[in-house]
Amino acid sequence: MLPLTLPRDQVEILLADTATPGTEITIDLEHQKVIRPNGEHFTFEIDEFRKYCLINGLDKIGLTLQKEEIISKFETLRSVHYPWLDGASFKVPDNVPMYPAAEFWNAEPVAA
Repeated sequence: MLPLTLPRDQVEILLADTATPGTEITIDLEHQKVIRPNGEHFTFEIDEFRKYCLINGLDKIGLTLQKEEIISKFETLRSVHYPWLDGASFKVPDNVPMYPAAEFWNAEPVAA
C-alpha cells in the first residue's frame, strides 16, 4: 500500500472516476504519477529512499541482506580478533567423548 497526498480537487476527480464499476486508476511509482482512465495524470511526491525500496521490493530484512557479504566478513574478523564474543556454543564440539569406553558414545542417535 502506498499512501499518497493529493490536493482535494484531484481526490474528488479520482473518486468520481471510481463511481463507474470496473474503472482502473494506475499508480506509476517510477514516474510518480496517478493516471486516470482518460490518460490525464496527477503527480505526487515521495521520499526517494522509500521509492527505491518499494520499486525493488525491499523491506528491512531485504535491505540488510544486500549487505550480507560485508556482514559475513565483519563476523569472521570479529571472531579472529575477539573470539570470546562468539560464546561457548560456537567453540564446543557437538560430541565430546570424555569417557570413550562408555556405551553412550557407541549408541546410535535417536531420531526426534
